[in-house]
Amino acid sequence: MRLYKLISGVSLLLLFTVAVDAQSKKFEKAYNTFNAGEYFEAIPLFKDAYDGTTDKNEKTRIIYTIAECYRKTNQPSKAALWYSKAIKKNYSDPLIYLHYADMLKMLGDYEEAKIQYQAYKELLPGDSRADDGILSCDQSMEWLEFPNGYTVEEASFFNSRSDDFNPAFAREDYRVIYFTSAREETTGKNEHGVSGQGFTDIFETTLDRKGKWSTPVPLSEEINTEYDDGTPVLTRDYKTMYFSRCAVHDNKSTGCEILTSIRKNDEWQKAKSLEIAEDSVLITHPAISADELTLYFVSDMPGSMAGADGVPSKDIWKVSRSSLSDDFGKPENLGDAINTVDDEAFPYIHVDGTLYFSSNGHVGMGGYDIYKAVKDESGNWTIENMRYPINSSSDDFGICFEAEREAGFLSSSRTGRSDDIYAFLLPPLRFSITGVVKNEKTDDPLVEASVKSIGSDGTTLETLTDDNGSFKFMLKPGTDYIFLAKKEGFLQGKERETTKSVESSTDFTSVIYLPPIDEPITVENIFFNFASAELRPESIVSLDKLVETLNDNPNITIELSSHTDARGNDDFNMTLSQNRAQSVVDYLISKDIKADRLVAKGYGESQPKTVDLRDHESYPFLPEGQLLTEDYINTITDEDLQEVAHFLNRRTEFKVLTTDYNQ
Repeated sequence: MRLYKLISGVSLLLLFTVAVDAQSKKFEKAYNTFNAGEYFEAIPLFKDAYDGTTDKNEKTRIIYTIAECYRKTNQPSKAALWYSKAIKKNYSDPLIYLHYADMLKMLGDYEEAKIQYQAYKELLPGDSRADDGILSCDQSMEWLEFPNGYTVEEASFFNSRSDDFNPAFAREDYRVIYFTSAREETTGKNEHGVSGQGFTDIFETTLDRKGKWSTPVPLSEEINTEYDDGTPVLTRDYKTMYFSRCAVHDNKSTGCEILTSIRKNDEWQKAKSLEIAEDSVLITHPAISADELTLYFVSDMPGSMAGADGVPSKDIWKVSRSSLSDDFGKPENLGDAINTVDDEAFPYIHVDGTLYFSSNGHVGMGGYDIYKAVKDESGNWTIENMRYPINSSSDDFGICFEAEREAGFLSSSRTGRSDDIYAFLLPPLRFSITGVVKNEKTDDPLVEASVKSIGSDGTTLETLTDDNGSFKFMLKPGTDYIFLAKKEGFLQGKERETTKSVESSTDFTSVIYLPPIDEPITVENIFFNFASAELRPESIVSLDKLVETLNDNPNITIELSSHTDARGNDDFNMTLSQNRAQSVVDYLISKDIKADRLVAKGYGESQPKTVDLRDHESYPFLPEGQLLTEDYINTITDEDLQEVAHFLNRRTEFKVLTTDYNQ
């Protein structure tokens, strides 16, 4: 990621205490180059120094430092290789396992990364970065398996062989894009010792009427210089631009600052520096709020979070003002809800006020991930990882959005070549339901049954089932639905579905069963205590469904019948079944079902059950159509199977008596 190019040499770097061979300047030059932050140039120097020494400890230290150079120049594959070499040489600092795990995670090797995080945890159990790393690996594998619905495609028309990143919309129709690039056409022709690439400029490309982006061209010399210029952001009227510049003198960075320029007659005026902090302090990556009263930026100024190595981390800060004519006030750190002991960068403020930023300190997929932050009325931030495919195992950063839809551009190193620009889009959510209406007794589909869709948004649609008993409706996001089905000769039935909180397009399925009016319907899962008419608590769910059926069919009256098995005294069974039927009726009355719609009838053991299709499918040893008489049950030799037959006879049923009830 090109963050390091815009901040190279500004922060205080970790210094190594090195025993320098008095007879050789190779070590001194290599370590001095490393300590100056010129990691790209340091790599060949260390390799040369490695060949010039026979000291095993020094060789191991050099191997580790080469790995560090590759890590700091964002080359995870090479860094992982050299960390593994240092581990084989028994390099003593436990931090090597953490860095090695981080590189493996950036390569997408989450299983091996977890092993290395665990190794680090065993050496330093108090460091939360080990647990965070293990959690990030587990979450990343889950996110890869269940993407969040965005589409992400490389915007090849922007990209070059060098780094191209941090796109920004430069016109209200989104047909002009500014972005940062290190391509050959930049003003500055020197190379960074940090990365080996050239200095960056801000480039512009325009979308023509045929949908083709123009060849990118650099902005004028009022904006671009021989130094690093980049990370542009424009105000909502596209008349003011803020951007970063990192100057270098005598091959040393003298700091990064934020500048602003006004557009007049379609030309950018000479840029002026915003005096946010003193010279030589890192001030970069501007983001402006829609009302232009708050400017967010990245800095490691005093007050930033302290990194694990004691060096201040890069934090997101803000400055505010009361009106557009006022100067910005004093910098304010966004706090530890946003900032971590590692680095945060590339803030972006959506027109709706949502903060997006990149971080390698929050739990993520690897490298820098893009996060979404929303502040509530109490001022508390809620942070959300944008997940895959917005994020990847590599660096992902520098995002921008269209105002009206979830679409825009972002930067990523996911190809492994360089930082490139990608287009993203969250397609509109599409929901539908395909269902079938069936006879509850026979499981046969019901043709030309009427099905009505009733949405919580007030919409009502109606259709008839086809020759297969099927129906289909398109559904809206964020809506609860009830589907009512009815057909002459059957009780009305219904099912529910919701698209609320569903984050991806979904095709729902449903089956609506309609009980036939001319046959008894078993009420499943009605339980009584042994030899008692007292309803057990687990019966309530089924009874409440029966209440719902009666409310959905207000014109029917029913007989509620109870049956026992053939065991026990006939008179006792008859009385018990009558009492049980009455218990059910009493419950229905307690739920406001009118008493004159209900008749309680106990049949004892006088009406054994006839096995229907569902019974046969559940208990294949029972033939469909078989009457479960006591004589038949006694022919079943297995006692457990006999008990199943008795269980089916012990049932509660209802049948429709009339269909013209009118209160």
